[in-house]
Amino acid sequence: MKHISILVPRGNVALSCIEGSFTFFNKVNDFLSGMKKPALFDVQLVGLSTEAEVYHKLFKVTPDVVFNEVRKTDLIIIPAVNGDMNKVIEMNKEFLPWMVRQYHTGAELASLCVGAFLLTSTGLLNGKKCATHWVAANEFRKMFPEVILVSDKIITDERGIYSSGGANSFLNLILYLIEKHAGRDISILCAKMFEVEIERDSQSSFIIFEGQKEHGDEAVKKAQEYIEGNFHSKISVDQLADMFSVSRRNLERRFKKATSNTTAEYMQRVKIEAAKLRLESSRDNVNEVMYKVGYTDTKAFRNTFKRITGLSPLEYRNKYNRGVSVS
Repeated sequence: MKHISILVPRGNVALSCIEGSFTFFNKVNDFLSGMKKPALFDVQLVGLSTEAEVYHKLFKVTPDVVFNEVRKTDLIIIPAVNGDMNKVIEMNKEFLPWMVRQYHTGAELASLCVGAFLLTSTGLLNGKKCATHWVAANEFRKMFPEVILVSDKIITDERGIYSSGGANSFLNLILYLIEKHAGRDISILCAKMFEVEIERDSQSSFIIFEGQKEHGDEAVKKAQEYIEGNFHSKISVDQLADMFSVSRRNLERRFKKATSNTTAEYMQRVKIEAAKLRLESSRDNVNEVMYKVGYTDTKAFRNTFKRITGLSPLEYRNKYNRGVSVS
């Protein structure tokens, strides 16, 4: 039997991550019982103490056991933790060395959504890939520059260290872990029972691009504002460099450092975000949208749109434009 430790952290925690994980793994045991097979998972809620944690002033979650009483576990689930991440990490820091010890003695670790901040604080993901909610991407990169953030991914698997994308994407990681430990058939049963779309691998279509402006480089900030105000026009990097009296090389270096995007990538993302909004809200066809956001090459527009969102422009319009979906 595999021992699963679902953390009950202090602070503002997404209760659905705790409840969802607990329910899914125990449902596997129910399925197996119905097949006259032994239970596979021993699921425990693990806290910093046995006192109940109160979330959102409404819900109490009482740990089954204190973390340092768990000598050996097979899988640690880290739920989403919200708020000031430095404070969240500080109030839960006692978990960190315990998680590291458990990993080095064979346990797997899985973070759900922004639980990635707590997982990454162990240092175990340095040089490895990690996913989290796209909203937290800029803050994550700033706090953990040594980790490779893949903000479009639903699931990462780095030799027994897992992470998931944002919000309800955590269910896809739970299904992934169930398939690994209980088999494909059981995973599909869970997906059908809880009506979860299985094998989603990208959260790109959900991402709303918001330029990273929480930096102190005024020249870059002005360049960003100019791009955002003139996305329908053709803008070159040389033009921007001249406007703000810096060399092209210097602008490129500073832009990448400040925004985590090259200047050209930033221009593309601003254009595609404008295109997404028009596809969601207007009756314009794809070509009309393309021209209005400053593209003239149909193939380039479609390829860039799909690379950033994971969907073609037409697929995106059909999915998110209410007028199209109703008709």
